[in-house]
Amino acid sequence: MPSLSIILPMLNEHSGLAARLERLAPLRGQGVELIAVDGGSSDASMAAALPFVDLVLTSPRGRGKQMNRGATEARGDVLLFLHADSILPTDALTALDAAFADGTEIWGRFDVEIQGRHPLLPMVARLMNWRSRLTGICTGDQAMFVRRDAFEAVGGFPDIALMEDIALSKRLKALKAPVCLPQKVITSGRKWDEQGFFKTVLLMWTLRARFWLGAHPDDLARAYGYRPHD
Repeated sequence: MPSLSIILPMLNEHSGLAARLERLAPLRGQGVELIAVDGGSSDASMAAALPFVDLVLTSPRGRGKQMNRGATEARGDVLLFLHADSILPTDALTALDAAFADGTEIWGRFDVEIQGRHPLLPMVARLMNWRSRLTGICTGDQAMFVRRDAFEAVGGFPDIALMEDIALSKRLKALKAPVCLPQKVITSGRKWDEQGFFKTVLLMWTLRARFWLGAHPDDLARAYGYRPHD
């Protein structure tokens, strides 16, 4: 497999961060580079990450900006973008090795499993995975990965406040359909638990529909509860 860099954007993720990063230690032991990119945390996220990664960077806030910053410093031929509240499958490296074995694939993602209190979260995850296979559009929760040359060819993540993963998927899909790995990334269901399950599902559907209809990402970010220029 080509060399791999994992880029992890974070913002105020101190709680539980060290334990999640420690799970990546076997990958680092196999030569995988791990880069954390902080978007201005007011907690101890950077200090918590430092013992478990190869490089801690800072960047203006915004996942797209942070992931692009990490990509510029990464040494790997393949870039994998992992949210700070997500856990890679234990056989991630083997799965990636198989995906890139014949040299024809350029990007893709894993299936996702959502851990949370609501009993319908497994259904949400199944629908996310099914929709992604059907449309060729991937989300950040699915741990997107891409060859560096393809990432650079499409200009990386667009500098927008929200939906940067959807926008990158559209750019990469124009080059080639993604490879959809069945191994599951475990991601936190905290937004569904904290904000209400049905309220969150409706909000996400609405934001996605507005994005496809041409709404400005800054407006979508505010509706999501994120003020992009603060």
